[in-house]
Amino acid sequence: MKQIDTALLDIKACQDQAAEYHGRGFNCAQAVACALAPTVGLNHETAFALTEGFGAGMGGMTETCGAISGAVAVMGWVMSEGPENPKTKGLTYKLSRQVAAAFKEKNSSTVCGTLKGIDSENGPLRSCPGCIDDATEIACEILKGLAK
Repeated sequence: MKQIDTALLDIKACQDQAAEYHGRGFNCAQAVACALAPTVGLNHETAFALTEGFGAGMGGMTETCGAISGAVAVMGWVMSEGPENPKTKGLTYKLSRQVAAAFKEKNSSTVCGTLKGIDSENGPLRSCPGCIDDATEIACEILKGLAK
């Protein structure tokens, strides 16, 4: 497991940074991953590039929310021991499920199109900025727990 800088895991500060990134045009996955990158020693440019395809529900397909994907990418970075020891994926999967379950509990869905209210008579469940806030908060809480 990679080192987690708990001093940088201030939820509000991370949410504010993610919102600022989103306002600059980062997709939801990039906003979350880049906001959390300094807390886990992940290069900002690498986080940005690796999560570029996950916006708008994975490449605009409105499937899994990009904000969740950004948080999951960070979990993979933290847990992976690299190709020399590909046995850490089970732990990463567990954390990924925790991210998704907590997000679904807050928002009733993990699907971008459903969250945005696409093809729904009831309208959106949550805005992209709200999803970014939620995924960032959830990831921060999980990272704090890992650092203990």
